[in-house]
Amino acid sequence: MNGNTGYAVFFFPQALEALGEAIKPYLTAHAEGPHLFCKEIDTGGAFTEMTLVGKDAEGHEMQVELMVPGSMIRMIVSAQNESLFGFGPRAAAVVPPSAPTA
Repeated sequence: MNGNTGYAVFFFPQALEALGEAIKPYLTAHAEGPHLFCKEIDTGGAFTEMTLVGKDAEGHEMQVELMVPGSMIRMIVSAQNESLFGFGPRAAAVVPPSAPTA
């Protein structure tokens, strides 16, 4: 997808419970529900491999690879920008009225 900057990965509630405290530092909490925001994702196999970008304790950028069974994932959404991600209403483009033709 052109302009893709990542993926929002949503889990089944039972999966979040099973993963417990280990998954919590990686989750992003939004109105849409807790999810992971991943830079890259590979769904080819029993485990879904996700690359997350974050910061370490000193503020340096780091990448983390996280693998979970594919059966734990409820939905994957391609996102163009994490700050614009969501399911809220979108502003419709205004189309100017066409001029009458002779």
